[in-house]
Amino acid sequence: MKQQKVVISQNLSETISKAVNECKHDLLLVLVDETTKEYCWPVIKDITCLQQAKLITIGTTDTHKTLDTLSHVWSEMQRYGATRHSLMINLGGGMVTDLGGFAASTFKRGISYINIPTTLLSMVDASVGGKTGINFGGLKNEIGVFNNANCVILDTTFLRTLDSENILSGYAEMLKHGLISTEQMWAELLNLEFSVQCSEFVSALEKSVAVKQRIVTEDPTEKGLRKALNLGHTAGHAFESLALERKPILHGYAVAYGLVVELYLCCVKMGFPQDKMRQTVNFIKEHYGRMNITCDDYPHLLELMHHDKKNMGQDINFTLLGNIGDIRINQTATEEEIKEALDFYREY
Repeated sequence: MKQQKVVISQNLSETISKAVNECKHDLLLVLVDETTKEYCWPVIKDITCLQQAKLITIGTTDTHKTLDTLSHVWSEMQRYGATRHSLMINLGGGMVTDLGGFAASTFKRGISYINIPTTLLSMVDASVGGKTGINFGGLKNEIGVFNNANCVILDTTFLRTLDSENILSGYAEMLKHGLISTEQMWAELLNLEFSVQCSEFVSALEKSVAVKQRIVTEDPTEKGLRKALNLGHTAGHAFESLALERKPILHGYAVAYGLVVELYLCCVKMGFPQDKMRQTVNFIKEHYGRMNITCDDYPHLLELMHHDKKNMGQDINFTLLGNIGDIRINQTATEEEIKEALDFYREY
């Protein structure tokens, strides 16, 4: 798999022009959703290299991360006459970069693409690392491929368009990166000011991206170390899939709820320090609230966890921690242990 370049831009026009010019192409396509078409495309559309680009627009939110939307994107690429030498830019949040990356990776057996993430979540998580895909059969990211973007361009200018919920959604992934990294990074994240224009916030974002970039460079296709990034995601994806059947929630909120469940398992099974677990859980409780579930939801949540891509056989697979930065991949838990963790989540 080709190496992925991640550029933290200081001059968006220059950075985009350089990235586009480095990818020889006969046609340039830009994928946006309805929100980024309104708020983000106007920021870059007058850049010289983008003025002849063909715009493809899809619906907003994860409910559109579907096979039907993917088919629409492929159809538009055909309509515009795209070839295997064309280039796609994905301008948007994680849904756009995931689906657009998959569309590019499969059209004509694969064309080059560039990610320009516009949400905090996509900057620190979805756009970096080459995971592409769509939801299918009621399950998150069920169909997809590993394929790195030629370049990922990060510019905090776009974060000024976000509401507090979307900032928090991305912040949950940053918190996860702190938990799998160092105690200093974790502690800083628990006390950071939520202002995207604050220099400390920008520094924390850069550190978070560096954690993910280091891990995915070492393990691009999730054979070992990359599984560290799954902390909070086994339970989190189950919460997210359940929410899709009711009232969808942002991915980062689902990850935050998943962290509560899985940090409990870390304490019970790995000896993770209870004081650090409580500090993290209290932070999540204060900023993310919780998704209302009852005991009656446990069988369905367990069923969703059994469908998780990380599983081997009938065991439900987790990434757990013995301490901050002490990563224990390929851990399992019984259904009774998971139910206890869900009890803790409901009561915290």
